[in-house]
Amino acid sequence: MKKTKLTIKFILLSVFLIFLGLLDLLSGSIQISVSDIFNYIFSSNTESEFYLLLKEFRFPRMSMAILAGASLSISGLIMQTLFRNPLAGPDILGISSGASLGVAIVVLGGSYLFGNHFYHASNYITLIAAGIGAASILGLILIISYKLRDILSILIIGILLAGIISAIVNILQYFATGINVKSFVVWTMGSLTASSSKDLLLASPIILIFVLLAFSLSKNLNLMLLGENFAKTMGVNIKLLRILSFTIVSILTGVITVYCGPIGFVGIAVPHISRWIFNTSNHFVLIPASALLGGIFMLCGDILSNLFTSNGNLPINAITAILAAPFIIWVVFKNKRTFV
Repeated sequence: MKKTKLTIKFILLSVFLIFLGLLDLLSGSIQISVSDIFNYIFSSNTESEFYLLLKEFRFPRMSMAILAGASLSISGLIMQTLFRNPLAGPDILGISSGASLGVAIVVLGGSYLFGNHFYHASNYITLIAAGIGAASILGLILIISYKLRDILSILIIGILLAGIISAIVNILQYFATGINVKSFVVWTMGSLTASSSKDLLLASPIILIFVLLAFSLSKNLNLMLLGENFAKTMGVNIKLLRILSFTIVSILTGVITVYCGPIGFVGIAVPHISRWIFNTSNHFVLIPASALLGGIFMLCGDILSNLFTSNGNLPINAITAILAAPFIIWVVFKNKRTFV
């Protein structure tokens, strides 16, 4: 009976995700119909007036929204389990800031040293830089966590690191040229529209591989909920688990940050929504549930960002913050002393 309810919930969420995906394809300044979408999917006619719009803009935007939501939600879930804190996440602990610093060094520092066109020719470099930046900050946080057992202290250090990174970025902005400063500022607001079909082909397999790796850690993450000492007695290699988790979170966060900009609060709110809907702390359930709900959350944000402007989109970062804030406030009041 319990498995049946679980299956029904996953089916309903999957159907809702598909529905929102279709709605997202329809949203935008240029109006298209459902028949145009089905013609694009099932017809080989590449000369349709909406073919290029769907191929290069709408489908990559929708797909990147789902990938971003899934990646950030799974990253947040892993962070909350590792640090046993309901408010842990890639953005709160400074990991997204680390990825942003990597991109800032390439976009702003690179343009200062090599000229205005450096950023536009360096997508692969920015991807690597974002991953290294995210990995460096999370690695530093994990090292500090060995010395400081108090979770609040670790969170404070994460916030301080984000402040230091912000200061470095401001210095880079001061020396960078105007056009690249504008590009970077717009990038920090978050956007799902900058990704092309080529970017999607590059990002999708990377994200899929590391999502599957995260799922493979479900058993050990479940044991970590009962405490490190208990996990050790059950044969879990804590150091290896942290290294693998660190790698997964940093890569997922880095890839999404470079293509979409820093997107806040999704990684904090969605894991709690997953626990609430499925009423479990089992990571075999929570990881796929967080992926689905993360995709749903980001699609809702993207659809809303298209509703209020006739030209372009509102910054996705602003929309996700507004959507996530009530859930995070609920988490604060619900988890005064406990993790879950």
